[in-house]
Amino acid sequence: MTSSLLAFGLTPTTIIILLLLGVLLFGKKLPEMGRMLGKGVVEFKKGLAGLEDTFDTTTTAARPSEPAALEQPRPPQRVTTTAPKFEDSPNNITTTPKA
Repeated sequence: MTSSLLAFGLTPTTIIILLLLGVLLFGKKLPEMGRMLGKGVVEFKKGLAGLEDTFDTTTTAARPSEPAALEQPRPPQRVTTTAPKFEDSPNNITTTPKA
């Protein structure tokens, strides 16, 4: 990384001076600028991914491929459940007389 910065004539001292000037000029706005820069990078990556997807779909569309075997749909299944049967019906319940 240092060699690429030196190619532009930026020494470590120059970089520190530029960073200090940036903090002095944009001090309170730096978090906002960082967020905007981050969102820009994310959008750029999404755009590149979209381009890659279009190139991938055009190359796969050019090649003939056999269709994937689809599983046959199964008919709906019925679940047989039985309700519990109570032997005592409300008419057969005997109550004890209250005293």
